[in-house]
Amino acid sequence: MIGKLFRRSTDEDESRKSPSAPEKSTQPASRDEAAGNGPRRDNGSRGGKGRGRKAAAGRAPWSLDQFRVPEQEGKVRFHDLDLPLDLMHAIYDQGFQYCSPIQGRSLPHTLNGHDLVGKAQTGTGKTAAFLITIIDDLLKNPFEGERYAGEARSLIIAPTRELVMQIADDAKALCKYTDLEIHTLVGGMDYQKQQRRLNERLVDILVATPGRLLDFVGNRDCYLDQVEILVIDEADRMLDMGFIPQVRRIVRQTPRKTHRQTMFFSATFTPEVDTLVDQWTEDPIIVEIEPERVATDSVEQHVYLAASEEKYTLLYNILQSDAVESLLVFANRRDQCRRLHENLTAHGIPAGLLSGEIPQNKRVRTLDDFKSGKTRVLVATDVAGRGIHIDGISHVVNFTLPEEPEDYVHRIGRTGRAGKTGTSISFACEDDAMRLEPIQELLGEKLNCEQPPEELLAEPPKVKVKRSSGPGGDKRGGGGRRGGGRPRR
Repeated sequence: MIGKLFRRSTDEDESRKSPSAPEKSTQPASRDEAAGNGPRRDNGSRGGKGRGRKAAAGRAPWSLDQFRVPEQEGKVRFHDLDLPLDLMHAIYDQGFQYCSPIQGRSLPHTLNGHDLVGKAQTGTGKTAAFLITIIDDLLKNPFEGERYAGEARSLIIAPTRELVMQIADDAKALCKYTDLEIHTLVGGMDYQKQQRRLNERLVDILVATPGRLLDFVGNRDCYLDQVEILVIDEADRMLDMGFIPQVRRIVRQTPRKTHRQTMFFSATFTPEVDTLVDQWTEDPIIVEIEPERVATDSVEQHVYLAASEEKYTLLYNILQSDAVESLLVFANRRDQCRRLHENLTAHGIPAGLLSGEIPQNKRVRTLDDFKSGKTRVLVATDVAGRGIHIDGISHVVNFTLPEEPEDYVHRIGRTGRAGKTGTSISFACEDDAMRLEPIQELLGEKLNCEQPPEELLAEPPKVKVKRSSGPGGDKRGGGGRRGGGRPRR
């Protein structure tokens, strides 16, 4: 087992250098190094001008001449931001030309070191906004001196494992031509494997869920007192999921807000969120990106009035349509999702299941299968509502309407992306009726509630559904009596 880190005792009043070059201890990074069994980690091979660039052996030099983007009134080009060449090369590979509104309004400030509070919905490009800021700062301000295992230079906190993995994937794409090291810390995956990687490689960008990050900090496997840039993503979701006490503990482990750059993002702002902004940021720039419409114009929305026992029948028949290329179905509870998955599997429909009770390594495989098209149906709770960014989802089904109206927007926003159109279908039974009005108030329009087409009510084949013994089973079942018989009690 790799030795844990030795640390100095810190003084809250200890003077620090600017966030771009914080002062480091001279103690060794691990017990092995203290015993003379291994070299200290330093950035000698990566330091100085041009640090972070990967070897270009066998690759022709790349220049901005290969990335020509004409100036366009009202739009900000990435060329206008004085970004490092290696970062621009990755942006070019991603096919980006002009900044999205959140990027264009935030990057001129964050690239100059200002704190930022951004109000933006999922899918507006805010992830790239804070990643570009981090990468630009790390490349332009190489750490001078020795580097230590487990010490993060930048930290991104996100509420769900899926969102952490998505952010890390985006970071890897943008760091393609650099040597910046990206680490993820999420629960449900092998602790020792994550620990070993932290000890073997430096930590430039750390993306983590609150609980697992606290585990590593508490075990002295990870240290946050040298964090130069802190990003708190989906703050409103953190509040909803009860993570704020954990996030407070994490923020207290980082340098004072005057000694770090903080970026704070939230889709909605409540008095509780405003309080966190006051506590965690210093004279922030406020950027609010309001969509022209809360629900995207590229999504055709339907609400089918149906009894509870008819819902699975509707879903089954929708899936028989050739128009359905890939479908994401949401339910509010884990047990509902589990039973839906069991019913679909019994009817020979390959489907993935994504909920909080599924082990993380299996969730990663499930997402990969859905992205690759190996399965065309994914059943999910709202854990996936803000964490799935997959182009090409043709249909979203709300098997149950969400309890929070904002989640409706996040759910249907999984389709109609990247210039394509999509279809959202919601099932509304007597239990869902009270959830319709708040959704309509948020949308600013009345949803057209309709009787489902007759062909969607055709009885599915009778099959024997094998029920799992998962926790908290729903005695009414996900499929109802038309979905394969009454579930066991």
